[in-house]
Amino acid sequence: MLNIVRSWVEKYFSDEEAVVLFILLIAGLAVVVLIGDLLAPVIASVVLAFILQGLVSKLVARGLNEKVSILAVFILFIGLFFTFLFFLLPLVLGQVTSLVKEFPRMFSELQSYIKLLPQEYPSLLSEASVNNLFNQATSEAAKFGQWVVSLSLESFPVFVMILIYIVLVPILVFFFLKDRTLILNSLAALLPRDKDVMTRVWQEMNMQFANYIRGKVVEILIVGVVTYVAFVVMGLNYAALLGILVGLSVLVPYIGATIVTIPVAMIAFFQWGWGSDFLYLIVVYGIIQALDGNVLVPLLFSEVVNLHPVVIIIAVLFFGGIWGLWGVFFAIPLATLLKAVFTAWPVSK
Repeated sequence: MLNIVRSWVEKYFSDEEAVVLFILLIAGLAVVVLIGDLLAPVIASVVLAFILQGLVSKLVARGLNEKVSILAVFILFIGLFFTFLFFLLPLVLGQVTSLVKEFPRMFSELQSYIKLLPQEYPSLLSEASVNNLFNQATSEAAKFGQWVVSLSLESFPVFVMILIYIVLVPILVFFFLKDRTLILNSLAALLPRDKDVMTRVWQEMNMQFANYIRGKVVEILIVGVVTYVAFVVMGLNYAALLGILVGLSVLVPYIGATIVTIPVAMIAFFQWGWGSDFLYLIVVYGIIQALDGNVLVPLLFSEVVNLHPVVIIIAVLFFGGIWGLWGVFFAIPLATLLKAVFTAWPVSK
């Protein structure tokens, strides 16, 4: 047994770079699990700076001075940041408040509709089963109400966290853009001189992360805006809130689109009932999802390494479980990182 373990270690860890790479992976995982929440503003700033760096590089390639390019891109970022903060966020919060106030009416309509089911389908449903369903629904509604009250009472720490993001994130983004080369060189100096494997992994992942993150941001914006416009044109209530939900649903492949369909269908049903307007909206929503999956995703992510759907779902569940929303967002590039590491891992023969 010891000989088997010794031969395995000699085969995969005889190279110094392999040992360092393994330690870095373990350390990175430990940081994410233990203090990932504390570093959330830093991680958000790194992601934003990484996205904006692509625009800076394009401006520099067109002959613009690098410092001027950084300043111009940062000003654009600040404009979009405060537009979201003072226009879009209040609109969404207002629609969330209005939707919460609508819950009692929706629940009452749902009760009226369910009461008719035993009369229309007596062979499938009995009054006893409907009453049992009512009791369960009432209990869940009471729990939801308690959750809303507790959420409002605990809103002060959330408010403080939002203030921290508002102040820290723009400052960190500016310095990550301005001192990008200095930061990367400082980190590279901590690594061994011989880092051929790490260089190959870095080059591949730099391309993969860039393609994925920037592509995913563009996909969220396109899907969210198109959905919002379509819902506004069709007269659906809470179009801004649903547009954001549909846009963010693309973060979770396969699962997100399925989950977000439920609130879209429910709000449309309580607004119009079973009618032509409801069917038209479902058709339009289905077309948007089909265009996203069959046209937009292949166009934006053509250079991203293809992963099997099972691998993607496992990555979303695993990284989402240990890192929350950030883990869901980075599930695919992190899975790609692991694939690149395994491919480039030095093996002694």
